[in-house]
Amino acid sequence: MGLWQRLFGDRTGAEVAPLYAAIVARAREPHWYRDGAVPDTVDGRFDMIAAVLSMILIRLEGDPAGAAPAAHLAERFVNDMDAQLREIGIGDIVVGKHIGRMMGMLGGRLGAYRDGLTSGNIAPALIRNLYRGEAPAREAIDHVGGALMALHERLAAQPIGGLVAGDLP
Repeated sequence: MGLWQRLFGDRTGAEVAPLYAAIVARAREPHWYRDGAVPDTVDGRFDMIAAVLSMILIRLEGDPAGAAPAAHLAERFVNDMDAQLREIGIGDIVVGKHIGRMMGMLGGRLGAYRDGLTSGNIAPALIRNLYRGEAPAREAIDHVGGALMALHERLAAQPIGGLVAGDLP
């Protein structure tokens, strides 16, 4: 059990567990790492989860029925990151600082991806956030950008109830 859960309890309930599991599964698909040149590292996996999570949060924020699931999803993310940090050996004393940085990183990515989706070009956001400033081959950026843009478009048609149930289109 992570620090967040010990302090505040698991307020996310079972409601968003299927959705969060689907987000992590989607972010772990091999094509991101093989065809998209996302580094298959702890940081790369975090960045890919943050990218997919951002697409879902953007969809949820666009619908009043998505407000509660979005908040619960963010809490689920914090709980997962807390557990992951502990698993790799980060202790109680500094785990909070790491979680704070991760939430700041997620917020920054969310804003960058939102802006990229609005402009129709998420490549700059991908280079800055997913590839951490080191652009891979154009084909890799196009692969990831195209797949995330397609996910965003499919999510627009997905009812909130289906999303919460973990049905990612």
